[in-house]
Amino acid sequence: MSKLILTHEVTGLGAPGDVVEVKNGYARNYLIPQGHAVAWSRGAEKQIDQIKAARAAREHATFEEAQAFKTALEAAKVKVSAKAGKEGRLFGSVTTSDIAAAVEAAGIGSVDKRKIEIGTAIKSIGDHEATVRLREDLVAVIALQVVAAK
Repeated sequence: MSKLILTHEVTGLGAPGDVVEVKNGYARNYLIPQGHAVAWSRGAEKQIDQIKAARAAREHATFEEAQAFKTALEAAKVKVSAKAGKEGRLFGSVTTSDIAAAVEAAGIGSVDKRKIEIGTAIKSIGDHEATVRLREDLVAVIALQVVAAK
């Protein structure tokens, strides 16, 4: 087992700044090469504090503020335009960056693309859903309308 410090949110594992113990292969082959974690050491306490301070600065200040943002996100239908073929299949798929840009373009506010999760790849025109983790204890579901780009 390897002891690591998470530098990014990893679904099912933890948030940035958390110290976790995972199997060696998962650490060596995925978490460390992808930049989601760094090896733990005794001198890393300062690094953990910096990560947690940066995370606190990015999060909404209060629970009420995050709740209001969640309500605004769930009330709006976000339009995402993408290149598509005749049958409605997309050339590629809709990414979290596309969704974050569409939310900002809709005037709702800004969302960190790393906090957006897509259940299955969005590869067709139509209505879809994505989730946004606003805080550790608050998740919003965004209704997406994928349309063909002109």
